[in-house]
Order: sequence, then structure tokens, then C-alpha cells
Amino acid sequence: MRLVRESDIEDLALGAVVLGTGGGGDPLIAKIMLRQAIERHGPVRVVSAGEIDPDGLVLPIGMIGAPTVIVEKFPSGDEARAVLHAMEARLGRTGVAVMPMEIGGMNSLFPLAVAAELGLPVVDADFMRRAFPQLEMTLLTLAEVPASPATLCDAKGNSVLFEAVDNRMSERLLRASVAEMGMIAVFSAYPMTASQVERHAATGSLTLCHEIGRSLTAIQAGAPGAYERFLAVSDAVILFSGKVLDIERRTTAGWARGTVALEHLDQPDRVMRVEIQNENLIALEDGEPVATVPDLISLIDIETGIPMTTEALRYGQRLHVIGMPAEHRWHTPEGIALAGPRAFGYDLDYFPIRRDR
Repeated sequence: MRLVRESDIEDLALGAVVLGTGGGGDPLIAKIMLRQAIERHGPVRVVSAGEIDPDGLVLPIGMIGAPTVIVEKFPSGDEARAVLHAMEARLGRTGVAVMPMEIGGMNSLFPLAVAAELGLPVVDADFMRRAFPQLEMTLLTLAEVPASPATLCDAKGNSVLFEAVDNRMSERLLRASVAEMGMIAVFSAYPMTASQVERHAATGSLTLCHEIGRSLTAIQAGAPGAYERFLAVSDAVILFSGKVLDIERRTTAGWARGTVALEHLDQPDRVMRVEIQNENLIALEDGEPVATVPDLISLIDIETGIPMTTEALRYGQRLHVIGMPAEHRWHTPEGIALAGPRAFGYDLDYFPIRRDR
């Protein structure tokens, strides 16, 4: 995938929701923004980090806040330019490319729209190969790459520049500011060179996102063997197939938290519970873990083949619960300590995906 055209948008959005494990924001607004940007400026060029100047400045960008708020309160269009120009001014350098921070519903497509507007290429990479709710939960933290300086701007024009002593403090400062900004803002962090991206980021993420999306489109079209292809492309397994019995949601301290309970379609005595903090974090059947972070847990509508963001979950939906292994660096002791269940406050050790379901 060397150019992102209007015909690629739907596939990218589908793949982004799967890899985003329900988080990263609803892609609807980002799809509209990207479609308009491509209509005005033409297709977006996608490059690998190795194709650009190794010392060139890459500008990561994304949206931060609670996904339940993003559905109702979206950017004005000026925030992205403001945060990137503030970053360039702080560093005294001009960016040569844009990149997503995470692969998630909105946060995969939004950087593409920004790149189109600025006339820059997008690097085929991200910091996680999934979405995580906290800024320090990245492969770059494992590589000791600092998140700051970080810049932040809201729809009203309020802006902030952070210099933090470590990546965890960057998260705390950003989260506090986002809460004051109405739970949604645009931000840039982890500025780095293209050579650093090539060494430390998850490369090929947008290409994988597109491939997964194409396989889901084939499922929706009723193509023979499409579901098997989807599972193969995403290295996924179906953990549970059930109907949504109950959903509990709350937005607290900048997070969309909650739990969804599903009753098995064929064996009603089996119940699965999925714990949410912006993203799907833990899947438990009858209280026993079946999959946990940092591995990926996604929910896909059985009838339509549409992957669900956490805010789109509704009572009565019939869903497959899908498990996918995380990028290999997340399975190190350091990766599990940074983004395993205990990092989110659960009294639970990391549990590898059960493939014998």
C-alpha cells in the first residue's frame, strides 16, 4: 500500500477497529476528515521509515481522551496544525513525515488526514501495533525513548507544551489537561528521527491494518473462506461466540471504563465478561482468564462482520470475541510489566491466549 485513496478508507477503518481492540476512538469522524482531505489534496503517500532521511524529524499525532466523548465532540480542524507547529518550534526543526501513535479506530485514520492537509507522507508504523489507553504504554518506553516534549491543543484553541521527567509523568500531565479540556484533545508526543522509528516502533502497522480490513470486507460480501482468511491474516482465534447480556459503562478520570457480559450462543450456562478501559483489556469465562493485555481482544458482530468499538456495544448484539497475540516485544517481562493486567490495577498475571477454545 503505497498510496491511500478514497477506496481504501473503509478497509483501513475496519482493520483499525480490530487492532485497536475497541479503542482509539470511533472511526466515523476520521473517515469523513480523511475523505475530505483526499478530495482536496489527493491520495496520501505511505512510506517506510527506511525510505526517508534517517535524521529527518517524524511527527507523531493522535487524539487523546475518552472514546465515549469523541463520538459527540470532535476536532475543529485547526488543532493538528497547531500541535505540530508547536512541536517544530520547540525542536527548531521541520518535520518530514507524520505517523500514527497507535492503531485504533480514529487514531489510525486521523494522522492520514493530517498528512494530506500538510502535504507530508505517513510512516507505515505506530508505537504499539494496537491501542493502549496510557501514553507511556508504548514500545518506545521499552526502548527508553522519551515521550516529551509533548504538545496538546483543544477545539477552543487552548494549547499546552509539556516537558516531563519520564513517560509516566507525561501521561499524568496530559491526562490532567485533557480532563480540563472536556475529555478530548489533539496531541503530539515522542518526536524522533526516522532511524529511531525504524529501530523501535512497530513497522508495517498500516499495511497490516489494511489487510485485515480487506479480509473483513470479504466476510461482509459473503466470500467463501473469508473468515478463515481473516483469522489467518490477523493470527487470531475465536475465543467465544455470545449475545450481549449486560453492559456497564462509566467515564472517570479521563477514562471510559466498563464491563460487557456475553452469554454463549450454544451453551447458555457459559458466560464471558470483558473488562474495558478505553480498550478491551481482559476476557474471563466464569471468572477464569481466557485472554489478557498486552494481547489483543476484539469483538466482531457475527451477522455483519463489523468490529465493535467499545462505545458501539449494545444489548442483544451477537458477537465473536477474538484473541490476537501482541507484537513480540510486549511478551517480554518488561513489556508485561508495562502493559499487562497488573499495570491496569487487576490482581491478575498475564495469561496467554487460549487457542484450544
